Amino acid sequence: MNSAIFREYDIRGVADRDLDDATVTDLGRAIAAMIRTATPRPNGGGPRPQVAVGRDCRLTSGRLRQALLEGLTDAGVDVIDVGVVATPVLYYAAFHYPVDGAVIITGSHNPPEDNGFKILRGRESIHGEDIRALGQAIASGAARAAAVADDSERGRIEERDVLPAYLEHALGRLELGPRRFPVVVDAGNGSGGPAAVALYRRMGFEVFPLYCEMDGRFPNHHPDPTVEKNVADLRQEVTIRRAEVGIALDGDADRVGAVDGRGRILWGDQLMILFGRDIARERPGARFIGEVKCSQALFDELKKAGGEPIMWKVGHSLIKAKIKESGALLGGEMSGHIFFAHRYLGFDDAIYAGARLLELLSRGEATLAEMYDTLPVMVNTPEIRVECGDDVKFEVVRRTTERLRSHPQVTDVVDVDGVRARFGDGWGLVRASNTQPALVMRCEAASQGRLAEIRTYVEDAILASKQEVGA
Repeated sequence: MNSAIFREYDIRGVADRDLDDATVTDLGRAIAAMIRTATPRPNGGGPRPQVAVGRDCRLTSGRLRQALLEGLTDAGVDVIDVGVVATPVLYYAAFHYPVDGAVIITGSHNPPEDNGFKILRGRESIHGEDIRALGQAIASGAARAAAVADDSERGRIEERDVLPAYLEHALGRLELGPRRFPVVVDAGNGSGGPAAVALYRRMGFEVFPLYCEMDGRFPNHHPDPTVEKNVADLRQEVTIRRAEVGIALDGDADRVGAVDGRGRILWGDQLMILFGRDIARERPGARFIGEVKCSQALFDELKKAGGEPIMWKVGHSLIKAKIKESGALLGGEMSGHIFFAHRYLGFDDAIYAGARLLELLSRGEATLAEMYDTLPVMVNTPEIRVECGDDVKFEVVRRTTERLRSHPQVTDVVDVDGVRARFGDGWGLVRASNTQPALVMRCEAASQGRLAEIRTYVEDAILASKQEVGA
């Protein structure tokens, strides 16, 4: 077993190399044991624990489903199989059915040969030590010990179609205005296309689907809307169709991107500004969660709008937990994970986020392009990865934090996830990657010249810290 597949937020690897049937069956047993020992049982206790299972459209997902269900039922857990669905549809199933947990089989936005698992205990995404504990249970043989002794105790499998209920729920949480306009949806041949097209058409919009047929080979482009080249076809289609909006989904539809009528891309933190302004008008003082890689403009604009923005750690599981803890109405990441607790269930759902964008535009006369023009203009780097061994990367970040804290131009330091040092008119971030032997760096400023200066300050601090620890 490759222990590297047990990551901070999910389990993921090359399906035919890392996720053999025996490993996945043991994973099912380990998940069953984790749910059985939860105190109290998440759904209040039934004759047997129940778990909802869904899968994306990758070519290996059917095989992984068979192996996972074998492990779950072998350990005495009943399964509600909701079929091939987007990740947020599976998350919805955890609210819709009286289940003790849920699993989505998905490689998300990874290449076609990859696959993996995102796991809920009750309605909460597990992460960190809980995921590593599943790996330890498999490696030690404890997972196999979870198997029931008698065939009469084995779990049962029931197939259900949860999509109609999901669409009804999403539609019932929208407050549409009178305006309608053409919309292009690019699902990258992932699992979210059919649901998104169905929802937006039911909302009354003219929808032009682009790569919305599910195809686990992803033949047209990689399903990751955070990479500019992956939205090139969407930008072109928006122009051809004279659409006001283009909505892009990643492979499992938990991350969203958007394009305005002039072909300009709106990233996750920019969408958060538009959503947050609207929510703050209705709910002054509302709390919002953004992670440390988001633009300073997000925090400044939401504060200016009358909200209370909170900067938090990177990671969809961590953002979701912080929303629940803080009572925030909206959370999001630069990567396009957007979580609505305002009129919704608090998990990251790109299909619903797209619907909320259409709702926002339907209620006013401003087009998305006109709203884009109200956003602050900042200059920033992409995420820059700096090689650094797993054994020293956190110590390097600690030393870098102290260096930046004492820098004469630094006015403020946030250290909830690495270090984000503010230089008055810009900032620099350094954090340890949760998934790779690397540091993640990002910088932002009001001009290219100032960006270059801040980047130099941060790179010098990293280099000096790496030299001190011999990295």
